[in-house]
Amino acid sequence: MSLVRWEPFREMEALQREMNRLFDAFSPTTPLEGRGDGLTFIPAAEMTETPEAIQLKLEVPGLEPKDLEVEVEADSVTIKGERKSETKTEENGVTRTEFRYGSFHRVIPLPSRIENTNVTAEYKDGILNLTLPKVPEERNKVVKVNIG
Repeated sequence: MSLVRWEPFREMEALQREMNRLFDAFSPTTPLEGRGDGLTFIPAAEMTETPEAIQLKLEVPGLEPKDLEVEVEADSVTIKGERKSETKTEENGVTRTEFRYGSFHRVIPLPSRIENTNVTAEYKDGILNLTLPKVPEERNKVVKVNIG
């Protein structure tokens, strides 16, 4: 049996690396423009697929349609936007102002190829609904599975 020198600072460095990795996993990586603090807004997305189309629903509350930019490729959707929200209330001589600014950029890969020239979009109550029709080859695609 050999003796191994114990170095407590090496263990502290390993613990610090693990803690940093843990916090990095839960924090957004794209900083707001002009700021280096790593804070950003990432809209929640829900995708459903039918034989004819892919339905993509994004939660973007507080944004106007003019604040959103949607780019559709055959195999992915890119959504960009900027949130500018400010409220100001005055009560008993006290003014209270709250504001939130920030931009986001999200690329969502699609499970099958789509006709990006026939995409329809609807925006209502902070929800963006995209209907992405599949290319005809994807609609009629049947795969035969050999058994044994």
